[in-house]
Amino acid sequence: MNRNKIIMYALYGVVLIAGILIGSTFFAGHGDRSHGSQENAEAAGHSQDAHGHAEAVEHSHDTHEHIDGQIWTCSMHPQIRQNEPGKCPLCAMDLIPVNASDGAENTDPEAIQLSEEAIALASVQTSIVRRGNPVKEIRLFGTIRPDERLIRSQVSHVDGRIERLLVNTVGETVRTGQTIAIIFSPDLLNAQQELIEAKKLAYIQPALLTAAREKLRLRLLSDEQIAQIEQSGTASPGLEIKANVGGIVTARRIEQGDYVNQGSVLLDLADLSSVWGVFDAYEADLPYLKVGDRVDYTLRSLPGKTFSGKISFIEPMLDATTRTAKIRVETANPRGELKPEMFADAVVNSSPQHLTNEIIIPRTAVLWTGRRSIVYVKQPGMDTPTFKLREIELGPSLGDELIALSGIREGEEIVTRGVFVVDASAQLEGKSSMMNMPN
Repeated sequence: MNRNKIIMYALYGVVLIAGILIGSTFFAGHGDRSHGSQENAEAAGHSQDAHGHAEAVEHSHDTHEHIDGQIWTCSMHPQIRQNEPGKCPLCAMDLIPVNASDGAENTDPEAIQLSEEAIALASVQTSIVRRGNPVKEIRLFGTIRPDERLIRSQVSHVDGRIERLLVNTVGETVRTGQTIAIIFSPDLLNAQQELIEAKKLAYIQPALLTAAREKLRLRLLSDEQIAQIEQSGTASPGLEIKANVGGIVTARRIEQGDYVNQGSVLLDLADLSSVWGVFDAYEADLPYLKVGDRVDYTLRSLPGKTFSGKISFIEPMLDATTRTAKIRVETANPRGELKPEMFADAVVNSSPQHLTNEIIIPRTAVLWTGRRSIVYVKQPGMDTPTFKLREIELGPSLGDELIALSGIREGEEIVTRGVFVVDASAQLEGKSSMMNMPN
């Protein structure tokens, strides 16, 4: 039994030793290969580092040559200008290269050059500065109103009671001589009886007949009514009240059955054969308006038609709230197309007498920077379109045009469209612009 155990342990020992020998042989070979691979990798890495360093040096040299003389700026703060890329010290945005103008022919460092392609894409347009007599276009807004001189009141010329009212609606048209009411008047009845008695004694006292007729005429009875009373020989307590004037009823002051006194207003009538256009003019436009100026205006209710008139009156007082003065324009209205309270839009082309032969420029050519006004003037004699900022002094506004008092001369060429594009290019190049003007 002990002998068998010894043999078994011996076999286990032989197997263990054999396994150790085989394992050491295997791992020794693998370690040599790994070591060789590591050395090869390190050698390759050193080779790549050397190559990369060479490329980096070459790239750095190329980059240095590329940015040499290049200016970098911030798109949000064009006043920032550096010789190398980086971050804006104000907003930390990446700096961008400045597309500097070609300085080969640009002798002025503050001028900005744009290629023909850039001008075409931005629709930049220019025009020649001219002189002329300013014409200011003034727009006015108002309404149509009745001519106050043609407004009349129909009154009762006798005391009495309105038995029947024949005109009883506002807006109704009344003709001169039309019967508007029938009134019962005891006083008028007595006056008629006096006329009848005077007629009987006319051959003895003709003056009495004349006095009786005149008494009825003072009560605005017509000659036909008086003659009818004389022929009939009877007095009527009811009398027809005739309209003394014609027009449109604007107000009715009585009701049927009312008792009225002599001089009581029955109706208000407006003659609309001539009307007023009453417009509001701002105080800045008043120096350019005068009595007699022609005014053309249109009505929103009658599109396509233009009405004309002349200024007949300008109110001497301004409205404290609206800062406007009323302008009155008289217009004939034979067909009655113009009705009170219609809205009207007027245009007046005024030529100020104190402004002649002035420099006139389009409003679109001017940029405002607070108290300053600037334009961009095209530099003459340049192959590449070149523009330079110019500060000017402005005079009165003419609507779409402005008067330039100083800073620009007749014959110069200025940018009239696309001014913001030219100014933005100047800002990106760090040159004088609307946001960066020299003191």
